[in-house]
Amino acid sequence: MENLENQFIKELQLRNYSSKTIRSYVSCLRTVSGYYKQSPVKINSKQLRDYLHYCITGKNASQSQINQVISAFKILYVNILKMDWSIQDIPRPKSEKRLPVVLSKSEVKSLFDVTINPKHKMVLMLTYSAGLRLGEVARLKITDIDSKRMQIKIAQGKGRKDRYTLLSPKILPLLRDYWQMYRPKDWLFFGFDKNRHISTRTIQHIFKKGLKKAGIHKTTGIHSLRHSFATHLLEQGVNIYIIQKLLGHSSPKTTCVYLHVCQHTISKVINPIDELLNE
Repeated sequence: MENLENQFIKELQLRNYSSKTIRSYVSCLRTVSGYYKQSPVKINSKQLRDYLHYCITGKNASQSQINQVISAFKILYVNILKMDWSIQDIPRPKSEKRLPVVLSKSEVKSLFDVTINPKHKMVLMLTYSAGLRLGEVARLKITDIDSKRMQIKIAQGKGRKDRYTLLSPKILPLLRDYWQMYRPKDWLFFGFDKNRHISTRTIQHIFKKGLKKAGIHKTTGIHSLRHSFATHLLEQGVNIYIIQKLLGHSSPKTTCVYLHVCQHTISKVINPIDELLNE
């Protein structure tokens, strides 16, 4: 099993998968192997189908979790074991259509207002004002802040892609005040150890605590600040392709989801019954 696992990890590294994805895929192999109490090599497509069915019906696993298992075993079967792979044998689950949770501008402001700790407030403000993912704000470095061009560089974001996003003129002086107060050396937001970046779990806790203090009862995580950033830009009339670049989406189809939650677009629609009642 150890030799097989090493081969599997090497294959993923050659494909330039992130360390996080590699850990997830290895965990998938170990979990299914433990479920059947046998090596992944001996697990056939029927057993994998049965396991996936159990995860969906018995464990209420998400689409993302199911897809991770399928992707891990596809690489194992095809690239390591040189076996045939049939989409019909192991189909991927139908994609879920869920709209993002968006905070209003007043809710975002109240979230900032109730967050007293300067460091925590800056984490939330930068996440919103630059449309950052959780991992991106956690791993920001001081050198990523370009005050001359008023941009923030996101190094190796999702999909291992670099991009630039907005640096607000009103955020910049607040960032400088933050730097004067905390004197970060490398990571912009460090944890208990100044040589390590703040943990994503800590950031989520900061956000959840802020929601509670602000009396916001929406069930959501800090990713909603990124959703809110995109939606508010769209409501201001910013071109959707510009928003796509700022968010780092590969396809405009991903960004178009914000059209469904954009209040500006909805409010422009004239209900046909209004014209009927005016006659």
